[in-house]
Amino acid sequence: MTTLFISDLHIDPGAPEIARQLVDFLAKDARKAETLYILGDLFEAWIGDDDPEPHYSMVQDAFTEFTRLGIPTYFMHGNRDFLIGQQFARRTGMTLLDDPVVHEIEGTRVLLSHGDRYCTDDIEYQTVRKTVRDPAWQQQVLSLPIEARRQMAGQARSESASANAAKSMEIMDVNSEAIENALLEYEVTCMLHGHTHRPMIHDLTLPDGQPAQRLVLGDWYTQGSVGHWDEAGFRLESLPR
Repeated sequence: MTTLFISDLHIDPGAPEIARQLVDFLAKDARKAETLYILGDLFEAWIGDDDPEPHYSMVQDAFTEFTRLGIPTYFMHGNRDFLIGQQFARRTGMTLLDDPVVHEIEGTRVLLSHGDRYCTDDIEYQTVRKTVRDPAWQQQVLSLPIEARRQMAGQARSESASANAAKSMEIMDVNSEAIENALLEYEVTCMLHGHTHRPMIHDLTLPDGQPAQRLVLGDWYTQGSVGHWDEAGFRLESLPR
């Protein structure tokens, strides 16, 4: 059987083709899987589980139908949908994961993460990340009316786009030392993450001489991107739209 990994779909009402492709994926190819992992940024912006946005409801309904088949489905928060909570998990039948977490995939202990925590060269971003991941800050935001939250999310997206336009791709990518330290801390030789939108299989050598790998998932802006892991190992697949 195959374990599937996806991330960085950035589903948004303004880009309905992404949600349509995901719904089709859940109705067809994903049903052949043993397990499905979503490693963050499923949505472009999530302002709370009580958001009545119909476009997001359609996606949640598709996951509800999918998990009723008995296929374990795991969700990890990204930097866009960190406000997803237990109400969302109950509705969709997903299990929420900590970031990072180690799971065994086909006999290999793999460190799973969204990936943004390892972009340590982007000091400005890490400061923002620390704030928005704080439970007290999140509860304060969730106590606001939906329209106020929607305005906050729109402003945050605009500010993020402006800030990123002035940064190099290298600064926004993961830091190699941070990756090495994480692999050593969790005593694994494989990490799988998203966030950077740079799908690739990276072969590494740890400071102690051990070979290791960093597996990176792609985004869904122009096509689907899926990581497959079965008895033959890991591979990346692009899904034409």
